[in-house]
Amino acid sequence: MGKLLCDPSAAAVAEALPPSPAPAPPPPLLAWSSPAPASSPEASISPTGWDAVWALEDQQRRRLHRIWERGVAWKPSSPGAGEAAPPVVFRLDHGGEVDADGNCLFTAARTAAAAKADARELRHRAVRRFAEVYAAAGEDDKNAVDAAVRHLYAPDLKAGWGVHVVQEIKVLVPKAQRHALDSAIQELVDLGIQREIAAETIYKERCITVDNGDSWTKYMSISGSSEDEHDIITLQYTEEGLLTIDENRDGRAAAFGDDIAIECLATEFKREVYVVQAHGADAMVDEDNCVFFLPHRPRGEVCEPPIFLFMKGTAWCGAGADHYEPLIATVLQHVTPDKAAVIL
Repeated sequence: MGKLLCDPSAAAVAEALPPSPAPAPPPPLLAWSSPAPASSPEASISPTGWDAVWALEDQQRRRLHRIWERGVAWKPSSPGAGEAAPPVVFRLDHGGEVDADGNCLFTAARTAAAAKADARELRHRAVRRFAEVYAAAGEDDKNAVDAAVRHLYAPDLKAGWGVHVVQEIKVLVPKAQRHALDSAIQELVDLGIQREIAAETIYKERCITVDNGDSWTKYMSISGSSEDEHDIITLQYTEEGLLTIDENRDGRAAAFGDDIAIECLATEFKREVYVVQAHGADAMVDEDNCVFFLPHRPRGEVCEPPIFLFMKGTAWCGAGADHYEPLIATVLQHVTPDKAAVIL
């Protein structure tokens, strides 16, 4: 799953932090340096045509096929990529299904970028990248980032009901403390308090709320593995009050990737990351405008062609979280940029 910021606070993440300082170079992420031409053997990373992709409406499929035929034009703009470099036209193939295990952003990015590191390592590198920049940021910048994190994971339940039917608050519990928390909840139940109310009380009092940059690093580190330090607990609310609590008893819940994580991946790869959203009829947009390319730029120079990730928008109108899948970019040699379906 993935989560996108959907109000003006999204801009805070993109603008608030200063450019990342140059760290010691990590082990290489990439197995190759740039997309291969569509006709070359290197381009065969088992992409699939759009006709084979499930859960797409007709208008989405038709628009994506036209983009596939005519390509997407991208012009390098960073000095690291060469100011005078000519535009490149890419064909975008669907790169295959990805498990809906909460790690799909990192799994999809790994495939789309042909990265050597596995999805869990990419997740941890993104978190380390964020932690470095956040620690070096000024107070105003940190406050802006904290506000964006609160908007995503600790929203003000007095507001937002004109947009959302259900809102979630994420809290983190150290795995080693699960038994102690269960005992505390049971003590309240023994006093006659309804269990869900007792659990809400204990979790809010004793768990870590994801409401700032420091707690975001703990949250985004969680991949649903037994090696994680924390478990995610999700409290769901309607306007009337508590709806339910996902206590994640098996510890398998992973932190969904969000815009902050995407920007950190872009910085780690030194490549722009474009999230390609395909909206269904429920979004009330016409066919020519149902596919959007949402850019995430790295902090620093761009040294490689973009990474493209696909996010289906069926039945959610682009408001919240959905599932990431990889797109495989190959160079279209015989299409000029002015004939491309999309110019980035």
